[in-house]
Amino acid sequence: MKGGLSFFLYICAIFMLKKMRRITMMLLALCCCLISCDPQKNGKELIQRNFYNDTWERFDYVVKDVEIDKPTTFDLSMQISFTDDYPYDFIDLIFVVFTPEGDRYRAREYRHKLKDKEGHWNADGVDGVHTFVLPINKELQINDTGTYRFQLEQKMPITPVVGVKELTLINNAI
Repeated sequence: MKGGLSFFLYICAIFMLKKMRRITMMLLALCCCLISCDPQKNGKELIQRNFYNDTWERFDYVVKDVEIDKPTTFDLSMQISFTDDYPYDFIDLIFVVFTPEGDRYRAREYRHKLKDKEGHWNADGVDGVHTFVLPINKELQINDTGTYRFQLEQKMPITPVVGVKELTLINNAI
């Protein structure tokens, strides 16, 4: 990507030398805008986890302590990637938020469909990896300050679950 950018800037410099300043400046501005955009990171990444051997154990919680210093509303989604070795057409998850005192503040179970009735993935795959962006909690409001623990766990019938490659919890609220 950086080599392509250097080449692009080189071409723009040549245009500038040929008195095409207006077009060159517009192209440079467009290039700067495109470089600053990162479509993979529309929100703030709260948790990122790669699973060893693409295997997620039953009580291997994915956890992050989040410091809350003012009333905050979260719009949470999860990006999760599976390999073709994943044996199920769904994933069952439990998302829990614990208060600074260790009490459950919010807990919810989720079941997300990953494959259709014929067993085909509901997401495109690249090199045998299928990535989904799944909703978790759209308007999670926390009004009190302190350190809250966000926890995700898989709740599948047979564990360990193979074929789970990566999980990222994202806060889409800005």
